[in-house]
Amino acid sequence: MGRQAKGSTGELTQLINAILTAVKAISSAVRKAGLNHLQGLAGSVNVTGDDVKKLDVLSNQLVINMLQASYGTCCMGKYVVCFDPLDGSSNIDCLASIGTIFAIYKRVSEGEPTEKDALQPGNHIVCAGYALYGSATLVALSTGAGLHFFMLDPAIGEFILTEKNVKMKPRGKIYSLNEGYAKYFHPSINDAPYGARYVGSMVSDVHRTIAYGGIFMYPANEKSPQGKKHESMTVTTFRRPSDDLQLYV
Repeated sequence: MGRQAKGSTGELTQLINAILTAVKAISSAVRKAGLNHLQGLAGSVNVTGDDVKKLDVLSNQLVINMLQASYGTCCMGKYVVCFDPLDGSSNIDCLASIGTIFAIYKRVSEGEPTEKDALQPGNHIVCAGYALYGSATLVALSTGAGLHFFMLDPAIGEFILTEKNVKMKPRGKIYSLNEGYAKYFHPSINDAPYGARYVGSMVSDVHRTIAYGGIFMYPANEKSPQGKKHESMTVTTFRRPSDDLQLYV
C-alpha cells in the first residue's frame, strides 16, 4: 500500500512497523506479567493522578525505544507520535483486557519541535490505531482509508489481516460508561434502553462498541459538567539519538 502511494518515502511504514514491534513486546510482557513480577505499583503517580503500575513503566519505555530506533520521529524525521502505552492499567492485576493507543501527525513546525506539532486537529492525523491485549492481541489501524483489524499470530510472530474496512452498526444495544456516577447523570442518560457493558479500559470498551455497535461515553455530571476527557497521552519527540527525549503532555 505504502509503495503505491504517490510521493511515498517509506518513512510512515517504517514508523508503523516500529509501533507494531513495540506492541509485540508489550503483548509478551502482558502475558508474562505475573510470572515476571510485573504486577503491582511502580511507586509513582501520573499527571492524571493515577497510580503508575510496573507494566506501565515498561510499556512506555518499549514504545519509546522502538520509536527512537525508527528514526522517523522529529527531529530525525517528519512525524510526531502521540501515545498512551498502556490504557486501562488499573485492570492489569485482575487480568482484564488492556491496550495501547497511538496517533501519528506530520510535523508542522521548523527547528526545535514544539507542542504545536502534537496539538493538531484530529483531521490532521495521518495514522491512528490501538492495540488490544485480550484473549488475543489485535491491532486496529487506519491511515485514512478505512479501519482494518490485524491479529497477532504467536506462532510466526506477525500480524495477520483479519478484517478489512470495518464498519460499525448504525445502532447497537450496548452502552459503556462508568455507572458509579449514575446519580449525577442527566435523566436522559439513565433512561437509555441499552444493556450495560463496561470494562474501564477505553481500548476494550471502544473495540467492543466497534465490533457490536452501541455507544461509549463519558457523559457530563455534576463533577464534570463538560464530561470527562480521556487520560492524557504522551507526545514523544526526539532531538538526536544521544539526547534525552522531550515529553509534552
